[in-house]
Amino acid sequence: MAEDWQQGGFGLYIHWPFCEAKCPYCDFNSHVRDTIDQERWCNALLHEIETTAESAPKRPVTSIFFGGGTPSLMPPETVAAVMARIKTVWGLAETVEVTLEANPTSVEAGNFSALAQAGINRVSLGIQSLDDGVLRFLGRGHSGREAIAAIEVAAELFGRYSFDLIYARPEQSLRGWRQELERALALAGSHISLYQLTIERGTPFHGLLRQGRLTPLEDEPAAEMFLETRQWLQEAGLPAYETSNHASPGAECQHNLLYWRYQDYAGIGPGAHGRLSLDGAKHAVERRRNPERWLEAVERDGHGTRSLEKLDQGKRLMELVIMGLRIGEGIPIERFHQVTGHDWTDCLDRDAVGVLIEQGLLEDDPSVIRATETGHLYLNAVLKKLLS
Repeated sequence: MAEDWQQGGFGLYIHWPFCEAKCPYCDFNSHVRDTIDQERWCNALLHEIETTAESAPKRPVTSIFFGGGTPSLMPPETVAAVMARIKTVWGLAETVEVTLEANPTSVEAGNFSALAQAGINRVSLGIQSLDDGVLRFLGRGHSGREAIAAIEVAAELFGRYSFDLIYARPEQSLRGWRQELERALALAGSHISLYQLTIERGTPFHGLLRQGRLTPLEDEPAAEMFLETRQWLQEAGLPAYETSNHASPGAECQHNLLYWRYQDYAGIGPGAHGRLSLDGAKHAVERRRNPERWLEAVERDGHGTRSLEKLDQGKRLMELVIMGLRIGEGIPIERFHQVTGHDWTDCLDRDAVGVLIEQGLLEDDPSVIRATETGHLYLNAVLKKLLS
């Protein structure tokens, strides 16, 4: 049987862990440092790419994603060096998608031209809002004016671009959100990501919540916003292809589709995760999370791997379902056999599937396991039912 990278492509995630400031809602592996030894960090990234290619060779790369942190703060020379090393050790598919996350400050937008020359052909902008008051609440370091300017530069320099917005904020109304969204859609290209504000443990927002100084939007209006947003974007020609991501047909983020389709990808950098088919079995790879510990490990061992786990059938099934139900296309029936070696009827409880179809949470389609619009709203409950 062909391995996943031969069927669905092979992606690379490159993690740059540094930010100029930590946003109060963010629980990502991002860190603020006074100084960064750029040459040392560049060499470490190149070294881990090489050792990863030794264990997973001969796989043309179909997508690359520079995430963080704030990878637009990486020197363009580092990006160019990373791209050159990837091309040398693996090779690049002719249609390779290379995405870089960026904040829309004027400083970072000033690097866009050099980043495009380094090989970036898609940029994902962390706009979050076009309103200055909301941006201050979210702890963002840019203004609405800078956001608009960065979108315009991205549209000019890159073949494809996207930006993120955060909604379902405290006291936000459905009418107000629609006005915000209409303004954003006038600037959007063929892709936009819309995330409901979540309060994660360990973040400053969580501290404010515990102190009674922040009141999240209640579940009912948040749910209404979610469903209405999907309808509005469908009408605008940007249907939801994943729970929070919308694109015109053919403009979906190919790298993220690798994740959701449970295909193969390697993670490079602090805290990066990967899913690799090695010797006929799926493996989970996790790098050391702390930037300095990762750097020391790479310089000592050639890689910063914290754990390498061969996934058993149960874990492969769980990950396939958790990831696959997020996307609008769902999970093709034959994918269960490809991932687990068993038919879907041996993997899932047919009675549970039938109940979820009757409840309007799964679609009644014999060729695929797919959530309905309402099913996406209650996705955690659907997953619990399927995987119990």
